[in-house]
Amino acid sequence: MLTQFTFSKYERLRKRPEFIRLSEAGRSFHTAHFIIVWCDVATCHARIGITVSRKVGKAVVRNHIKRLIREYFRLSKNKFQKAEYNIIAKRGAERLLFQDVRLELDKALTVIVSSRKC
Repeated sequence: MLTQFTFSKYERLRKRPEFIRLSEAGRSFHTAHFIIVWCDVATCHARIGITVSRKVGKAVVRNHIKRLIREYFRLSKNKFQKAEYNIIAKRGAERLLFQDVRLELDKALTVIVSSRKC
């Protein structure tokens, strides 16, 4: 099994205090459909959390957006630097296809990588 394409629990933000610490200490970048909050921390790999509020849609829609973001992370781990990220979906994200998510997050990550300070 290739561990390069897995999404283990060590690569996720799972607890509420982790999300709060990241939102207080992190920097943010806005795209048309996402807000990416990130902060450099002493981790050995990138960690992500995904937030999709009820404003975006019902449970089925929110879960679909989360699956798209998780799949993007799983396939594009090499684009994420060693930091913690919270990807927050805005209204309108429910209309995106995987290709749209990939293009939008690719552009955002290139900007984030070029401005690496927390």
